[in-house]
Amino acid sequence: MTNAQLLHLLRSEVIPAIGCTEPIAVALCVARAKELLGCEPDAITVYLSKNVYKNALAVGIPNTGMTGLPIAIALGATVGKSEYMLEVLRDATPETVAYAKDYMLRVPAQIHINYEAPSILYIHAEVRKGDQTAQATIMDEHTHFVTEASPKSSPKGKDFNSEEKHPSIQGGAGVGLSLRRVYDFAMEVDIHDLTFLKEGAEMNTAAAETSFADQYGHGLGRLLRANTLTATPEMEKLFGNTLFTKIISYTCGACDARMSGAMVQVMSNSGSGNQGISCSIPVYLYAKENNCTEEQTLRALALSNLTVIYIKQSLGRLSALCGCVVAATGSAAGITYLMGGNYEEITYAIKNMIANISGMICDGAKPGCALKVTSGVATAIFSAYLAMQHSYADSTEGIVEDDIDRTIRNLTRIGHDGMKVTDDLILDIMTHKQ
Repeated sequence: MTNAQLLHLLRSEVIPAIGCTEPIAVALCVARAKELLGCEPDAITVYLSKNVYKNALAVGIPNTGMTGLPIAIALGATVGKSEYMLEVLRDATPETVAYAKDYMLRVPAQIHINYEAPSILYIHAEVRKGDQTAQATIMDEHTHFVTEASPKSSPKGKDFNSEEKHPSIQGGAGVGLSLRRVYDFAMEVDIHDLTFLKEGAEMNTAAAETSFADQYGHGLGRLLRANTLTATPEMEKLFGNTLFTKIISYTCGACDARMSGAMVQVMSNSGSGNQGISCSIPVYLYAKENNCTEEQTLRALALSNLTVIYIKQSLGRLSALCGCVVAATGSAAGITYLMGGNYEEITYAIKNMIANISGMICDGAKPGCALKVTSGVATAIFSAYLAMQHSYADSTEGIVEDDIDRTIRNLTRIGHDGMKVTDDLILDIMTHKQ
């Protein structure tokens, strides 16, 4: 791919989002179906792939104090605007949320898991008012509508297939990337084209600061940040007042806020806000605290974000492998570069990541994601530091190979192919708790 194509890919995959992207994508699909209907529906039915359902089951919905799909669907049907894409609920206010909560009781949505869905990311919404119906379908990507049908159109609706899509993530290596190509792009691209990445990192840092002001989720970010500001002797002895603690507190703090339903905007990566947080905040804070130049900061953020996009190409949007593994691997690459590492050391850092946390499962979006983010980011810092000492996992260890791209592919094969049964088992456990 040319640098221009890679820049387009980066801009397409690093975009603002409000709320967890799976329930938000469901709200987006419902909002679009409502717009096609032309009025507020009196019946709503949605069909979801199991991974979308899993990630929407227990996560907070912005500005509502509630979790899960029913309120997300109600907001999509009442206040949602599809033109806002992953910020579909941008116009939600206390008044519109109150109305949506009442609407949810009057018009309860029918929610079904489609176990035979044609894509791991699949959302189909059907809405009705009297004898008028409309429908919309999202597939493969959180904002990619593949079919639409209004009361005046044919049942198949309009088809929006791959020729209209930007080069993106389809569970394969279709855009022909390699880690070397990612690195070269990050080192060569005009830094003036990368300023949006720093803006995104600042956006994500601001989301973390929101979490420090109140209790969100399990409050790990707030706890660690309080330690760096007003540490008790016991806490300082245990955690220390260090850049390491600050990076972890900010990263998991931003996750705390968005997983618990704070009305915060974050810059996502590959359709995930937590991935955007985890691949930007650690790199940005490391650069800031070490007085790195603007150019170094922007190139590190480009390296981190595009590494995530590259890995997600073969892993796919959703899987049983936790996305924080991928996002933290991007951070490991970016931080290694900021430490003075070159391509060789960056490959070492990624091998250390894959040798360590490659088995972390995704059991749905929820406040506990902040704990996994913490594990990923801490591992990224260790991995980068070891890489700079030329200490790394080699081809005698597990799924690591000498070739870095084959090593990455081994990780994504496990997540995309090998963990399908794990995915089914996770969903079965989540939906059949005693």
